[in-house]
Amino acid sequence: MSRIGKTPIALPDTAKVAVNGGTVTIEGPKGKLEQPLQPGIEVRMEDRVVTLHRSGSSGPERALHGLARALLANAVVGVTEGFRRELEIVGVGYRGEVKGREIHLALGYSHPVVYSIPDGIDVSIDDRANRITVSGIDKQQVGQVAADLRSLRKPDAYKGKGIRYSDEVIRLKVGKAAAV
Repeated sequence: MSRIGKTPIALPDTAKVAVNGGTVTIEGPKGKLEQPLQPGIEVRMEDRVVTLHRSGSSGPERALHGLARALLANAVVGVTEGFRRELEIVGVGYRGEVKGREIHLALGYSHPVVYSIPDGIDVSIDDRANRITVSGIDKQQVGQVAADLRSLRKPDAYKGKGIRYSDEVIRLKVGKAAAV
């Protein structure tokens, strides 16, 4: 039995879960998410606790058991607390600002970079610290938007300039002058 898959999901009082055929709908104070169920996985609700059971012990069913539980647990956390990811803009003259549903970034290119924010995601930029905060209820979507923003100007290996995650450590390479 999957260790992750058999772990029950405790529901907070503010969350509601409904199973409709092949999808599970999770509602909370921050919003509503729908998670499709993999074949062979069954969801049971008992006393504010959600458990997942698989119908057999074949390879694909065992592999999807833990995945389905993790996706449902992330959805419950998302609609009750939400997810956030912070990035930093490092570099002289590098800055960004939010205009409506777009982010306008100056990243050292000859042109400004414009990134449109997808629905369900909120982005804010602290001007003084050049810190970007990406937040939303879908963990995968928050992580994807943060990765997209980082890919616009990855941190340089020699000076560390670019967009990086706030908890990311950049190991800088030694320049040409150090090689004697």
